[in-house]
Amino acid sequence: GYPILYSIFMSFQKFNLATLVSRQTEFIGLENYRAVLSNPQFVTALGHSMKFTIFSIFFQFLIGLGLAILFSKAFPLSNTMRGLLLSGWQIPSVVTGTIFLWLFNVDYGLVNFILTSLHVIPEPVGWLTQADTALNTVIMVNIWLGIPFNTILLTAGITGLPDDVFEAATVDGANAWQKLIYMTIPLLKNTIMAVLMLGFIYTLRVFDVIWIMTKGGPADATEVLPTFAYRLSFINFNFGQSSAVSVIILLILMVAAFFYLKYGIQEEK
Repeated sequence: GYPILYSIFMSFQKFNLATLVSRQTEFIGLENYRAVLSNPQFVTALGHSMKFTIFSIFFQFLIGLGLAILFSKAFPLSNTMRGLLLSGWQIPSVVTGTIFLWLFNVDYGLVNFILTSLHVIPEPVGWLTQADTALNTVIMVNIWLGIPFNTILLTAGITGLPDDVFEAATVDGANAWQKLIYMTIPLLKNTIMAVLMLGFIYTLRVFDVIWIMTKGGPADATEVLPTFAYRLSFINFNFGQSSAVSVIILLILMVAAFFYLKYGIQEEK
């Protein structure tokens, strides 16, 4: 709790490199929050964070659900394939970001090599160096990172569903699509809510992959709230405003968690 409380304390102080050395801070109330909220870069970072989070969660869940349905069935090498799927999740994010940085390199990247060889694109694309493609590229990488997490949780939820209900539906003539829409998803409601909530928390605070691949660039095209807070703190040495951004991220997550807990309590009742 100490880092959280101290960060909140710093957000109300004039806290920069000079005050860090002198250890003489000044209480300035909400001034850091006013400065942050009026900063155009904050608005840009917030918009990018929302797009990054929403698209990542949507496709992570969609692909994860499809794979979960697949792995809930018994077929040859299913356990092996499930283990291979987890291997990507076990790689540290910094390593993953570095690998994808090479894959999407404009000069020697494998992605450009394959796409140009297949004549999908006429010339190499600067996936991470062009403002119109950089954010979508890091979103794709984050989707890849989050698929195993979604798959494992949803697989556990699906395998825990009662078989007799689905057997009865099969006898009544329900097809696979009807069983998915009218049975699997409603019965998985609590699991789905937990997966989406955890995905929102993890994705909104993603920093390492984006910083390794783009450092928030080019031209702030991939600047999100965590990279904005990092830049304020360790590049501009404005620790007070950086703490204010961190507290704002915390508040967003707390609001989301509040609605999730409230929904869960209502479901229990």
